[in-house]
Amino acid sequence: MSYPDSNEYCTDCKRETVVVFDHSAGDTICSECGLVLEARSIDETSEWRTFANESSDNDPVRVGGPINPLLSDGGLSTVIAKSSGTRSDQRYSQLGRLQNRESNDGRLIQAFGKISIMADRLGLVNTIKDRANELYKRLEEKVMKIRNQDATLAACLYIACKQETIPRTMKEMLTAAHGVRKKDLGQAISLIEKQLGEHLCKQTESRGTIQAADFVRRFCSNLGLNPSTVKTVQQLVEKCEELDIRSCPTSIVAAVIYMITQRSDTKKPIRDIAMATGVGENTIRSVAKMIEAKL
Repeated sequence: MSYPDSNEYCTDCKRETVVVFDHSAGDTICSECGLVLEARSIDETSEWRTFANESSDNDPVRVGGPINPLLSDGGLSTVIAKSSGTRSDQRYSQLGRLQNRESNDGRLIQAFGKISIMADRLGLVNTIKDRANELYKRLEEKVMKIRNQDATLAACLYIACKQETIPRTMKEMLTAAHGVRKKDLGQAISLIEKQLGEHLCKQTESRGTIQAADFVRRFCSNLGLNPSTVKTVQQLVEKCEELDIRSCPTSIVAAVIYMITQRSDTKKPIRDIAMATGVGENTIRSVAKMIEAKL
């Protein structure tokens, strides 16, 4: 409730009194005698976002949360209220728990929440979260039972990053998905590619394939390299694409960074490069030799 700036005439008090406006009911009430002076009036105050007032039960929200098109009812299902203590209320509470437990959307909401946590750890934007959510929902519709959910969710996020051309390495994904083994993540990625092959191909074709150049700025930033060094790394990585170096993009970038920094004033230990890129030291040396042989 709130107090308006001006008083109003109360027919019971026979004078002007301070009135209270009840936003939820739309009633204007005399603060002295409690008479409803105006009922169901339109509240012209600004709408609030969907955040409840933690300090009291007075929640100014008049609308529900945002619609989620991936849920069967858009996330707008009715939830039965908490029991107030009577037997009737207890029955309704039990029905509410059963309703939520049996809902397919409940599993999706939980899965989407885990994807969001992993994405936040990696600093990923909402478009990638949404893409990963979509992949998981499509997979759940095709597969009867998902054995390792955490690995599958991480795999969905990994593939979503590739589709949105903001790739992340397997090592980065394992760091974000606490407790998931590399073997399990690899198997989950293979499962998704097998089950959603046609869908993934269409998405990849519309956005292009991942190139080594997509990793340059992030890896160089992780190592704190100056702009001139970054530019040199980019140029050599582009040259490697012309030379058709047969290695994964992350290994090529790591090897190029190693080669450039060893020949400049901004030397970086191979151990630091391996940590920043997620590529093994032996792999970096091997790919660097391969590049030097073709230059």
